[in-house]
Amino acid sequence: MSCIYPVILSGGVGSRLWPLSRTLLPKQLLPLVGEQSLIQETALRTIEPGFEKPSIICHASHRLLVIEQMRAIVVEPQNVFLEPVGRNTAPATAVAALAIAEKDPEALLLVMPADHVIRDREALHKAINIAQDLAQRGHLVTFRIRPSGVETGYGYIERGPALGNEAFGVARFVEKPDTDTARRYLETGAYYWNSGMFLFRAATYLSELERLEPDIVAHCRNALRNGTTEADCFLLEPASFESCKSISIDYAVMERTDKAALVPVEMGWSDVGSWAALWDTSPKDSDGNVLMGNVLYHGARNSYLRSDGPLVAALGVENLIIVASPDAVLVGPKSAAQDVKKIIEQLEHRSSDLQISHRKVRHPWGWSEQINQDVNFQVNRMTLNVGTALSVPPARQWVGHWVVVAGAARITSDDKILHLKENESYVLSSGEHRLENSGSLPLCVIEVRIGSASPSRA
Repeated sequence: MSCIYPVILSGGVGSRLWPLSRTLLPKQLLPLVGEQSLIQETALRTIEPGFEKPSIICHASHRLLVIEQMRAIVVEPQNVFLEPVGRNTAPATAVAALAIAEKDPEALLLVMPADHVIRDREALHKAINIAQDLAQRGHLVTFRIRPSGVETGYGYIERGPALGNEAFGVARFVEKPDTDTARRYLETGAYYWNSGMFLFRAATYLSELERLEPDIVAHCRNALRNGTTEADCFLLEPASFESCKSISIDYAVMERTDKAALVPVEMGWSDVGSWAALWDTSPKDSDGNVLMGNVLYHGARNSYLRSDGPLVAALGVENLIIVASPDAVLVGPKSAAQDVKKIIEQLEHRSSDLQISHRKVRHPWGWSEQINQDVNFQVNRMTLNVGTALSVPPARQWVGHWVVVAGAARITSDDKILHLKENESYVLSSGEHRLENSGSLPLCVIEVRIGSASPSRA
């Protein structure tokens, strides 16, 4: 029997989980339901007999975090494909299918979003075993979840004729119905939620995609052929991949093929697509509250209370979402959880970067964190890992000061080299400057900038 090649799709932004999930640090890279991030939990589900190493498809800006998080759980991906732009799940899966099919023409792909919660791993693998037989016979198998309530944020699928061994054909797909329609679907018992997970032969998927959306396959072939290897990753050639239509597997293939099949599975699944969904899937206290981080409460009921920043104190609230990060706070009823995107739209209209990044930002050399900012100054904390360095170019509209608060630094400016230790400082004059961690411990530097422009750092 063919081996199963897990394919982890990590291209989402998770904007409905703002202010924690942001463009440069999306929900799949956050520990939202436990100590490990969602992508780490997803990768660990693939460590099973008969499974090959997982392939991961993510945005190029997430490369460092993805590699770092895989190393933390001792998972070595088979491939990490970097998307220059997001193009949804059909092109991303095509890239993995093309690469894997070249190595193993009989390969089965288990396609999994990186941002889902699955509580019952045993049930998942039982469903995979059923789906594996269907996929070997040429079906494109999707895993479907029995609805537990009226939900308008999920796609639905209508069950078709029985195929044996708990599997069914597909009658039709329905995208995110309104409340009344979703209620009718729930009452019939013939509709399932769309989990976004699939199992199929790479060759079958590529054959159907080439029949239905031939340009996608052609562009993905070119993106692989002309891409470049960067450290542990493969960067898809930008022009070719950007030419792909942005479309999901469902729209591109599953809704238009006669090979679709579904395997129902009850595995404690949630796509944690909103704060209300996260409340639903998280452990609660005796009053129905989810409490995480720096939180106090009195008389609160059935609420999601979380702070990754300042103390949040909640009095007598009910059915609320209160989420605080160091630079933003979200407050609203659980019933409005799907409307967080309206806040994102307002932030984009104001040209804010609060939907893009946190104050603390990952770099190839370590981390930087904005401590304070006003009209004409900014204070940052920079932590450089051992053996790393950053450069500040000469063209800038600010004057800077570096103060070493931990570790040892080597600063190069033109032909001058200066060594600094804790409690020593340096003034950045005109010209290019290079800051290097020259010690055996992380280097922590406080940077004060006076002026209007932010520096470029490498």
